[in-house]
Amino acid sequence: MPAKVSAVKRGEAAAPALAKAPKPVAVPRLAHGNDDAGFDRLIYERVRLGIMSALAMNEQLAFNELKSLFDVSDGNLSAHARKLEEAGYVVCTKSFEARRPKSVYRITQVGKKALLRYLEHIEAVIKATRCS
Repeated sequence: MPAKVSAVKRGEAAAPALAKAPKPVAVPRLAHGNDDAGFDRLIYERVRLGIMSALAMNEQLAFNELKSLFDVSDGNLSAHARKLEEAGYVVCTKSFEARRPKSVYRITQVGKKALLRYLEHIEAVIKATRCS
């Protein structure tokens, strides 16, 4: 007697004989309702997260103080700070001191809220990871 052959239509895959893989665990949603509200890609970058965190802990910091904290070049720090400034997360006040330019940065209320949302999101991810 010939062996029974099952036909598979074009575009369809044969059912795998292996056991089903467990479903991946999703990142928990925040109470804000907007899934992207917690994970701010602008803050995610190391230097920008550092700038935001340092300014959240200090009333203001000068450019050179930020530069020494993160061991980055002038151009690198300037580019990151400008992105945060364009987003409204920080403000920069420029002046001259002893004929030398001085830039002082402060975090805004919008920046504080964005940082808090980001930190809440990261905490939720950590909590979900530890519980699984």
